[in-house]
Amino acid sequence: MTLCVPCLFGLEGLAADELKYMGCENVRSETGRVLFDGDERAMVRANLRLRTGERVYILLGEFPAPTFDALFEGTKALPWEQFIDYRAQFPVKGSTLDSTLKSIPDCQRIVKKAVADRLGMKYRADRLPETGGLCQIRFALMKDRASLYLDTSGVSLHKRGWRANSNEAPLRETLAAAMVKLSRYKGRELFLDPFCGSGTIAIEAALAAMNRAPGIDRRFLAQQWVSIPRKLWEEEREAARAAEYHGEYQIFASDIDPKTLELAKENAKKAGVDRYITFSQADARQLTLPQEPGILITNPPYGDRLMDAHEAEQLYRALGARWKKESQWKKYILTSNLDFEHSFGARASKRRKLYNGMIQCQLYMYF
Repeated sequence: MTLCVPCLFGLEGLAADELKYMGCENVRSETGRVLFDGDERAMVRANLRLRTGERVYILLGEFPAPTFDALFEGTKALPWEQFIDYRAQFPVKGSTLDSTLKSIPDCQRIVKKAVADRLGMKYRADRLPETGGLCQIRFALMKDRASLYLDTSGVSLHKRGWRANSNEAPLRETLAAAMVKLSRYKGRELFLDPFCGSGTIAIEAALAAMNRAPGIDRRFLAQQWVSIPRKLWEEEREAARAAEYHGEYQIFASDIDPKTLELAKENAKKAGVDRYITFSQADARQLTLPQEPGILITNPPYGDRLMDAHEAEQLYRALGARWKKESQWKKYILTSNLDFEHSFGARASKRRKLYNGMIQCQLYMYF
């Protein structure tokens, strides 16, 4: 099969590296997605283990679709019966961009009818019951070219299942995992997030140190499918658990808000990593970094939701005065503030463009 992993802009290379490490074949990155070749086991493994991808799709096909007739015929020609059994439900979702076909509801109806005609012909049925497992069809129309997918994940992979609560401006788990991955944290050094919020970065750091598969405790849409053997899911979960490490990690997380800290503690406990993280209430502006080398990764306020721009700049100046000379620590600071380096008082060793939701940010890296 050709499989597709959509991801946040800027994370394509990291997701591709993960897939290559899993042994996936013909991995190639494109804007906003990573494609690879694999069988059902590769699909199951990617769902369980990917840290930086949003979903795992099966790419059924791509074809020109400048008209509704072309969309219908192209969709009907695809082998839907390989995955959608006689009783399965197959709703359709989709998007269209820079295409002649602009009406999403009309495109949904066309794709639904084409798939129903194909399945009706294959199963010799005038009407399909749609009372079984859910097979979510997705289409994307871009510049008059259609891509047709089956969603194997269901709920997005960034929803690991442990974050029952969050603060006002939660960081997506896949982005937090990407920042940890970029820092090359393996659990050996001290680790600190002084603006921990609901604990996302610290929890993802603990999961990475343990090598725990982020999807180990959640369910996926394709587990309902008759076409995917149940034993594959059981075998891959067992293999993922067998690959975990059990060490002693020094992960510290602090925040100035006591209520937010309680949320973080609850989330860490639900994720099963609370024993590895020390939470404390602290003002980051007063924080002195230990002499022992370590890694600091944080997502401070940008000045658009939790404080205004002037307050954010004052905060960055205070942090710079406190931390910029602490050369024994590697520092990774995510912000959308374009004047961060000026306020912080030091030019970053490296920068990387990342997106926090729809907000374009820079990850400022100090080595």
